[in-house]
Amino acid sequence: MGKPLEGIKVIEVAMWAFVPVAGGMLSDMGATVIKVEPPTGDPIRGLRTGLTENEPALDYSWESYNRGKRSITLDLKQEEGREVLYRLLEDADVLLTNLLPPARKAMKIDAETLQARFPNLIYATGSALGQNGPDSDKGGYDAITFWARSGISSSLTDEDADLPVGPPGPAFGDSLSGSMLAGGIAAAIAKRAMTGEVSSVDVSLLGAALWSQQRSISQAVDEGIRKFRRPEKDKPNNVLVNNYKTKDGRFLALCMLQADKYWARLCRIAGRPDLADDARFVDAAARRENLGACLAELKALFASKTLAEWRAILSQQDGQWDVVQHVGELAEDGQVQANRYIQPVETTSGRTIQVVSVPMQFDGAPLPIGTSPDLGADSDSILADLGYDEDAIINLKIAGVVF
Repeated sequence: MGKPLEGIKVIEVAMWAFVPVAGGMLSDMGATVIKVEPPTGDPIRGLRTGLTENEPALDYSWESYNRGKRSITLDLKQEEGREVLYRLLEDADVLLTNLLPPARKAMKIDAETLQARFPNLIYATGSALGQNGPDSDKGGYDAITFWARSGISSSLTDEDADLPVGPPGPAFGDSLSGSMLAGGIAAAIAKRAMTGEVSSVDVSLLGAALWSQQRSISQAVDEGIRKFRRPEKDKPNNVLVNNYKTKDGRFLALCMLQADKYWARLCRIAGRPDLADDARFVDAAARRENLGACLAELKALFASKTLAEWRAILSQQDGQWDVVQHVGELAEDGQVQANRYIQPVETTSGRTIQVVSVPMQFDGAPLPIGTSPDLGADSDSILADLGYDEDAIINLKIAGVVF
């Protein structure tokens, strides 16, 4: 079976994570993605994240977000570099970029200029704060724009905290926003195919963050709330929507929203039928009224057995639960393995690493993941495909247009 976007050509003039994530997804779905890098390369190559004491030699960020692309280095500040880009765009379907508006205009690669010259071109941008408003020309990163400005961080932070809660890892908001941008581009491709109309597409970090917490924002705006009150520790509204620590120091996450439906069965298979029959805990209202006593019983109960024991017990009832896993355990998760949500990929260095698959699957199968290119690895072949002969390519290199 062919990939859904085979035959689509995307030119990516972007760096860091947000927009390259979108390009990587389009590549996995079959599009030919040519990444245009400055002679110094995308600065995410070799980015230090501080996740471990010894920074790895391998660029995990680069490998994750630039899979399956071809790389050409071009100095777009030079007219000769822009001419190469224009030739690349002659048969392209999408121009994908996150350069700031002033830079795009100075380089003559803004939407107005390119769509006038290439009327079939879909112009897609990933911005920090959207196309309109006083901050539309401002840049941003997911840690400050997606995470901080959007209210996500403050929603997770306790009132008495010394510092706001930070993102769970590198490019968390970039990955979500880039996925939305890839979806917008796919929609624009479909629209052009069905109607002949060409679109400009933009997704911003701020807009994607608002979308991800839309339920809370709607209520906050409607009720005039500045910040939602964080639930008090050890005072859940529903004792079966809570986390509990096991005997071996792991955590179980329960999310049994219909608590009365599951309470009695859970208590009995856990070896505590007395809790099901206790008048203080007989229904949701009674459990809330006697929250302290009920919570103490459940904490002691879950602390009496190991995680392995609870896996066996909880699998015998229908209430919803799961294990609070560590990221390093995910490759061993049976569901992750069965659906190939993580795949081995050989890097250009010859080393094989594990890379996360795009979440959408087609015809019951995951999409294979390509290798991320070395800097300028495809410059010569791409230029040759465009009709540049050997002398012309050498001249571009001498002029510093191509690395």
